[in-house]
Amino acid sequence: MEVLNAVCQILKIDPSTVEVNYAFVSPRQIHKLNQQFRKVDKVTDVLSFPDGDINPETGRRFLGDVLICRSVARRQAKEIGNSLEREITFLQVHGTLHLLGYDHIVPEDEVKMFGLQREIMSLLS
Repeated sequence: MEVLNAVCQILKIDPSTVEVNYAFVSPRQIHKLNQQFRKVDKVTDVLSFPDGDINPETGRRFLGDVLICRSVARRQAKEIGNSLEREITFLQVHGTLHLLGYDHIVPEDEVKMFGLQREIMSLLS
């Protein structure tokens, strides 16, 4: 099952109405973007850039871009004993939830977002 479809299923969103762009970037690129947009001077695993515009070609709402650093994902997968594929899927889910307004800054929001991540990942297993 595709990541966006699984997210939509759990959140009760019609998947034919939304789209997301998933892309891989280098450690240098993600570091630069993290510094520029979040003022955080380090390499990270995933960044989300929400949009919300309607794609004139498809009529779908473009939720935004999810950028994943494959080398960080590879290191994290090894550290926690996941496959690279599972780690990348997790980062896609995590980033997509950010595009939809979920966050994990305060504990209550973290509980909600991480619970959704677990539900979505169970669909994708």
